[in-house]
Amino acid sequence: MRTLDALAIGVLLLGGCASGAGPCLLAGQTRMEVVDLYFGRDIGERGEVTEAEWDDFAARVLTPRFPDGFTVFDTRGQWLNPATGAIGREASRMVRVAVPLGAEVAARVEAVSDAYKTRFRQVAVGVVSSQACARF
Repeated sequence: MRTLDALAIGVLLLGGCASGAGPCLLAGQTRMEVVDLYFGRDIGERGEVTEAEWDDFAARVLTPRFPDGFTVFDTRGQWLNPATGAIGREASRMVRVAVPLGAEVAARVEAVSDAYKTRFRQVAVGVVSSQACARF
């Protein structure tokens, strides 16, 4: 192989890696947006979001926005309250969704986040997003 050809191929390969848009590992996978949402369950003096309240929220808010499915994890979270400087710890739920790119994901995530904050008087819902290859 000529040096210029090898250099051109190397540049193309590196460009694909740098953009994160290389081929997916497994057959049938496509690039998707993966979003993790972190929901604190502590509602102050009232206690925690109950199982029945969570199930209702999932049915009325999450399912309509992510009808193809999502996964719910029970977690424990810790965060720093910027107003008081106090560290808070609480039972939490993490929801992971994987949806096709360009599926108006941002608007759907914001709607879920806003609904939870309003319904359960939360200051924030954590959101982490990335792209990955997936198949279902």
